[in-house]
Amino acid sequence: MPNLEIVHENNDYIVVNKMAGLISEKNPYEESTVEDQVFNHLLKNKQKPYVGVIHRLDRVTSGVMIFAKKKSILVEFNTLFSSRKVQKSYLAIVKNKPLKNKENLNNFLVKNNLEKRADIVQSKSKDAVECLLSYQVIDKNDFGYLLEIKPKTGRFHQIRAQLAHIGLPIIGDEKYGSDQDYLPLSVCLHAWKLTYQDSGSKEIKTYEAPLPKNDFWSFKSL
Repeated sequence: MPNLEIVHENNDYIVVNKMAGLISEKNPYEESTVEDQVFNHLLKNKQKPYVGVIHRLDRVTSGVMIFAKKKSILVEFNTLFSSRKVQKSYLAIVKNKPLKNKENLNNFLVKNNLEKRADIVQSKSKDAVECLLSYQVIDKNDFGYLLEIKPKTGRFHQIRAQLAHIGLPIIGDEKYGSDQDYLPLSVCLHAWKLTYQDSGSKEIKTYEAPLPKNDFWSFKSL
């Protein structure tokens, strides 16, 4: 089982840097998941640890995740996430040069369960949901252009689908049209930062996940 990379831990929750290739939540068909990693870590100090899955990342995505260590904390975070009071910032590398250095994307998305992907459609329907994000180009290297992405909604595969829709498939994301090889079970998409206001102290908290350690992610600005 791969090592768990801990970003922060306290009595209420644990923040980790998910490795691409793992699924987030416990699954009988998976030998190792991030939830399993967190449980095994907490087992060192507690006989029956509680692990609350607050949010998820796609298998192919790396980055910051928070797990609750108490039921009450899970409820608190669920409220924050459902009321969109958690700000997420992602990084993605795309091979093609964006037409604009900065852009807001507003699309309608349909979940394609048969192909396990999201399809962008022209107009709203009973199956389509609105998805919004903003991106800006912040750097480039020999592999491509580094985008910082801030989703305003949390739809299935929305970053991958919306970027591909404007001709910017994420490197390694064959499902959405990338023709460039990357690491197995991974794409160049990283959940970089997560910010929220603590409901008790009212303090603004930001957690940042270190970037994947490979040449694709070598940028001077980071």
